[in-house]
Amino acid sequence: DIKTLAEDILRDPVTVQVGNTAPPVTVSHALYPVEQHLKTALLLELLQHTDTESVLVFTRTKHRAKRLGEQLEKAGYKAASLQGNLSQNRRQAALDGFRDGSYQILVATDIAARGIDVSLISHVVNYDIPDTPEAYVHRIGRTGRAAKSGDAFTMVTGEDTLMVRTIEKKLGAPLERRTVAGFDYTVPAPKKDAEFARPPREPRPPRKTTEAKKSAGGSINPFKADHPGSKSAGRPQQGRPGAVAGKTIFNSSRRGK
Repeated sequence: DIKTLAEDILRDPVTVQVGNTAPPVTVSHALYPVEQHLKTALLLELLQHTDTESVLVFTRTKHRAKRLGEQLEKAGYKAASLQGNLSQNRRQAALDGFRDGSYQILVATDIAARGIDVSLISHVVNYDIPDTPEAYVHRIGRTGRAAKSGDAFTMVTGEDTLMVRTIEKKLGAPLERRTVAGFDYTVPAPKKDAEFARPPREPRPPRKTTEAKKSAGGSINPFKADHPGSKSAGRPQQGRPGAVAGKTIFNSSRRGK
């Protein structure tokens, strides 16, 4: 968007660009078409049958990064998540653990992953495809460093077709489509999203209607003077004039009365 704006309002501008926007030649790319509800199962299958040293997994949302990290831990992997809801200390602990090998897998969002400088990442997995081809190049550039080869796996659904074409145009070559032998791609989607659904809120108690309050006696104060069952019914409150049997009664404590 910024480039388009610059082209519209500037004449013969000089562009100074720092950094390499071209994808590294040491990275091997592969697409894994899969339905959304089967992504986690496919990721576990890939990890089981792939010789990995350290894996950086990218998700689109903070909630998904957290839940996926928890699921990988339950599956027996040394995994951590890096997302915006963590405190700075916990972010640093996750990053340090990924650097020194305490965590084999780090699940992160794009924003949280900015500034990660780990030279020994063997695989980058795009659990969710990025929104731009530049973000794709930025993600996969985390592997294939220090003259070593790396692999970039991207899980794609039918909704990602347009972005896949855009990325292939950016790379200047089609990406290889792969399937995992023995994986069941025919498992139907659950009726509800049980994997990444947020926990349900506790139901609030229903408010009592006016009729319910009256039937429970909740809206009637038995100590009010106008209640027929109260002891003060038929007589005035203390300190105020009232009419009882045609007479006016005043507080006897008032002077001159």
